Amino acid sequence: MMDDTPAPPPHKPRGRHPDKRLTAVRVRTLTTPGRYADGNGLYLFVDLSGAKRWVWRGVIAGKRSDLGLGSAQLVSLADVRVEAARLRRMVRAGGNPLVERRRERRIVPTFKEAAMQVHADHSATFRNAKHAAQWLASLDADVFPVFGDRPVSAIDSADVLKALAPIWTTKPETARRVKQRIKVVFDWAKASGLRSGDNPTDGLAKVLPKHRGEQQHHAALPYRAVPTFIAALRTADASESIRLAFELLILTATRTNEVLRATWAEVDLDAKVWTIPGSRMKAGREHRVPLSARAVEILKRAQACAADSAYVFPGRTPAKPLSNMAFLMLLRRLKHDTITTHGFRSSFRDWAAEKTNVPRAVCEAALAHTLRDKAEAAYNRTDLFDRRRELMNTWTKFATAKPADVVSIRA
Repeated sequence: MMDDTPAPPPHKPRGRHPDKRLTAVRVRTLTTPGRYADGNGLYLFVDLSGAKRWVWRGVIAGKRSDLGLGSAQLVSLADVRVEAARLRRMVRAGGNPLVERRRERRIVPTFKEAAMQVHADHSATFRNAKHAAQWLASLDADVFPVFGDRPVSAIDSADVLKALAPIWTTKPETARRVKQRIKVVFDWAKASGLRSGDNPTDGLAKVLPKHRGEQQHHAALPYRAVPTFIAALRTADASESIRLAFELLILTATRTNEVLRATWAEVDLDAKVWTIPGSRMKAGREHRVPLSARAVEILKRAQACAADSAYVFPGRTPAKPLSNMAFLMLLRRLKHDTITTHGFRSSFRDWAAEKTNVPRAVCEAALAHTLRDKAEAAYNRTDLFDRRRELMNTWTKFATAKPADVVSIRA
């Protein structure tokens, strides 16, 4: 069987490289199958069927490669020459047109699709389901309506500014978190080869108004009122399990979810230690909580109320813990709906600062806070457990004393 494909020239033509050998008229009138050089690696291929197509040929990463540049009926000679010159310059500069071509052919997701992928990739790092849901909910409320359906490669700083401006001063904390989440999505897109250039969130700090005023903290009960509060708590109109859980939260200066989701596997009543695993801690590190005598009493009583549940404070069914709403409703019944459960950590910290001379590091360790001073944190290799046990015992004496009594310490 004969091969009708024209054979290539027997040797490389001598003299200068061809440059603009073809003309628009010749491109239109050529009918003989073959390969026709124009220059800069550009060739016109005429197939046996009569179809004409442009091909650029060059050495890419040490290997000869051909890149199709389209049909001669659709792409003019003038336009294809510009593209061929661009490809030749790219290769000379060390670029790789093949990589660029693969990137162009890749389907670029919308910002919403990219955010969903980032959310899925980071799913294992979220502290809990609520945090994971808030991550997407904030974007869904303030970002997706603005540019969620646009390709992640086509969004610029003006688009991000349009999304952030309405909430920047009215909801500053939310706005800062949304800005950080947008940044993460664009960093992912750039690392994935889906966009180039700077992150659109960069430089916005110079344009957006500065947030002024004091940082909003959780409303807290003055520490002097804690003994009165606990006295009222013990006779409050609520289930015993809720009352015990709330008092344990105050006496251990722990967070709401740390108490509500506590399991018996974490508690050692003999050693008077409650060990909260890192997966349930805000900082992601295991936290040992020293238990005072009253805290042990609370846990023993809770053990009698907990039936066969794995949770220390089960909800309506043994398989689930108490709801977050339990403490909120109790505060309302006690006419203290202007304060928060989390605020009792502040009550403890204020008491420790004003009524003791316990070192700051011990107080911060009692709250499971991460030291901001990196040098101090690097040298602080202990959790100061013994010092914290003494501190929490004294806090319990203060918090559970009769309201008229005064308890302080100078360690």
